[in-house]
Amino acid sequence: MRALLLSRVTELMRIATFNVNSIKARLPRVLEWLEDFQPDVALLQETKSVDEAFPRLEMEDRGYNVATFGQKTYNGVAILSKRPMEDVVCDLPGDPADEQARYIEATVDGVRVASIYLPNGNPVDSEKFPYKLAWMDRLTAHVRDTLLPLEMPIVLGGDYNLIPDDRDVHDPEAWADDALCKPESRVRFRELLNLGLTESWRALHTEIGQFSYWDYQRGAWQKDNGVRIDHLLLSPQAADLLVDSQIDRKPRGKEKASDHTPVWVELAEREA
Repeated sequence: MRALLLSRVTELMRIATFNVNSIKARLPRVLEWLEDFQPDVALLQETKSVDEAFPRLEMEDRGYNVATFGQKTYNGVAILSKRPMEDVVCDLPGDPADEQARYIEATVDGVRVASIYLPNGNPVDSEKFPYKLAWMDRLTAHVRDTLLPLEMPIVLGGDYNLIPDDRDVHDPEAWADDALCKPESRVRFRELLNLGLTESWRALHTEIGQFSYWDYQRGAWQKDNGVRIDHLLLSPQAADLLVDSQIDRKPRGKEKASDHTPVWVELAEREA
């Protein structure tokens, strides 16, 4: 089926998610990646920048339209698009008191995209874990009540701070009590998928031990001691267009790299 789809595709839309771990600190690496990889849409997380300080001109010089939702020092999300963006919405509904910049969405050529920086939740015995779970509940409600009723291709990309199962972590036993692996977190991720979403990379891959994040400490990158926490979830309409999804490890091996690496999907746009 995939080979048949590829033979009939005339154009592809390439959408990537990338936790940059400070746009200011990683700007040379991010610009290098944009020039090399040329995504149509880049969903960025952990920009750690207020909107006014985001390097908009550098992105625009490379052909990207820019939408940001940032805050000083922490969090921050952005969407870069080579094509016009419409209906940009910042912040995840459901909690007016939540001031953390973790969610932005927009429409690009008929595809609704979102950049998501889901809370980490550690330590689990602090207020951070209930906040993570409540945030996931809000995301599920938004997808169920607002996004899926649009009946359009939707791509929800980001750093989910969620390890789906033990295939996606280098040492399941060591991570068992981490918020990224806790049963309460994984149940909510499954609830999100059970709305009818497809986790794009896993839909095309059966491998064990493929990761998108490696800590800076203890030689994690050199030892390949990573976890897979960056995901692109697709609505049924987007899943029908799925051509490919890959983890791009190359940026993580660069000097002064982010501790995450990009994950991307290609969607068919139209057939001959």
